[in-house]
Amino acid sequence: MIQALSQSTIEIQLTVNGKLYREEVEARKLLSDFLRDDCGLTGTHVGCEHGVCGTCTVLVNGSAVRSCLMLAVQADGAEITTVEGLAQSELGRRLQQAFSECHALQCGFCTPGILMSASEFLQSGEKRSTEETREMLSGHLCRCTGYISIVEAIRKTNDWSMGGE
Repeated sequence: MIQALSQSTIEIQLTVNGKLYREEVEARKLLSDFLRDDCGLTGTHVGCEHGVCGTCTVLVNGSAVRSCLMLAVQADGAEITTVEGLAQSELGRRLQQAFSECHALQCGFCTPGILMSASEFLQSGEKRSTEETREMLSGHLCRCTGYISIVEAIRKTNDWSMGGE
């Protein structure tokens, strides 16, 4: 006989933006809900809840992940960076500044997820083309249609990371 495990809790320990969290969570709790409800980090937005829109993107051990498609228990032991922690790095601060300067923030709903994907995209330190940037952005839906400004902000940050200003 199969027992329903939906009410069972599991202790997890993970680091979010440099802070250690040790919590009991339901086995079925999504990482996005854990970040928002248990950690109080509401910068991670939840849009489609199907991994299509990209608004819930966070970094898990440095890789961009849709937090609405990952269970909190799967993140046990991981290091997670949310948009609130992005400013802990020079690249993150520059990226946020470029979004502001290029008017790429739009309404702001999808911005945190795009910032997290762009952060991972630029981590390699490689010169990125406009086509590569657009390909990376294809995993995000921005209803404000401000993609030109977003591409410009990412290009500006990429230029800075390559030694330009």
